[in-house]
Order: sequence, then C-alpha cells, then structure tokens
Amino acid sequence: MSDRTGIFAGDDPFAIARDWLAEAKASEPNDPNAIALSTVDQDGLPNARMVLLKDIETAAFVFYTNYDSAKGQELAASGKAAFVMHWKSLRRQIRVRGTVTREEGAQADAYYNSRSLKSRLGAWASHQSQPLSSRAALVAEVAKVTAQHGTHPARPPFWGGFRIIPSEIEFWADGPFRLHDRFRWSRIGVDDPWEISRLNP
Repeated sequence: MSDRTGIFAGDDPFAIARDWLAEAKASEPNDPNAIALSTVDQDGLPNARMVLLKDIETAAFVFYTNYDSAKGQELAASGKAAFVMHWKSLRRQIRVRGTVTREEGAQADAYYNSRSLKSRLGAWASHQSQPLSSRAALVAEVAKVTAQHGTHPARPPFWGGFRIIPSEIEFWADGPFRLHDRFRWSRIGVDDPWEISRLNP
C-alpha cells in the first residue's frame, strides 16, 4: 500500500508491534506492555480487564494468568480473545483479535521462575476471581503456601500462559482534526497471507 510509510511501514505486523512497544517503553510512565484483554462469558456477556503482555513472538502475543480465573475459564470455553494496547504518550494503539492456545510448557516455567519469590508464592496463594473474606485471610494463605513450597516453588499447575494467535491486527495513530491513520491487517487462517486495508478514522 503506497501510503503505508513511516511508523506503519513493514511486511511483518509482529515486528511493527514490537517496534511500537519498544518506543512506548521509552516514553510511557507505567506498564507500557499493559493490554485491555476482552473475553466473553457463557452468556456472551463481554468482560474486560488489564493484564501485562509478556512477549510478542513471531506469530503470537503471550500473557500469563491463573487458568481458574474468570478470564482463564472464559478463554478456555470460547477459544477466542481480543485486546487493545493504548499509549497516551505516543498517541497510538494496537487492536488484536484472534484465537487462543495455552502455553504451559518450558516457556511458562521459565517466565514463572523469572518472577520475584513473593509473586511466585502469590500465584499459589490466590484463588483468583473467587470471593475472599479478608486481606488477612490472603496473607495467611501466603504464609501457608510459603511453608509448603519453600523458596523455590514450582509453577502451579493452574497457572501459565495464553498465546493469542491473531486473525486481525489494527494499528492506529492519532491524526490532526481527528483524521487518524488506521491500518488493519486481516487473514482468514493462520497460514493465509495478510490483507492490509486503510480504514476511515
């Protein structure tokens, strides 16, 4: 596409996303890798929450969570997700829609082990999205799992990654007078070539 130049140029949308994220790390004050992740429940009611994107691979976006959480259960049931990354400092955003698979192998183990000890023990202690009687009860659960798992806890079987394999990626940048630039990369299947369209703002 002749006018897809500058920050939109390139033949690989994952490379463009990595470049934008790298720029955001230099200018965004907090959590430049934060994404607003959307799922749907069993009734089709949308759900959204902020999570941290941990990797942009050659063909997917990866984040980690508790599989028993609301988002984990909704992702398992539908097999689909969407997210948006928005950077106020850059006045840009990336929107992604696609299917999901679990990452529960060596890569998940490596990421889990890279976290602080308190975060690793917290993953064991938290029954994410379930009712909690008090903060004191949570602190007591942390003490309990610390005694059980020690200073080198293994990754919990209910905690790991999700890999979002996109069928659509949209790059958006702010323009004067709300005449924004939007380019949508879309494909039918993961092995199909990308089709790139400029969208109206």
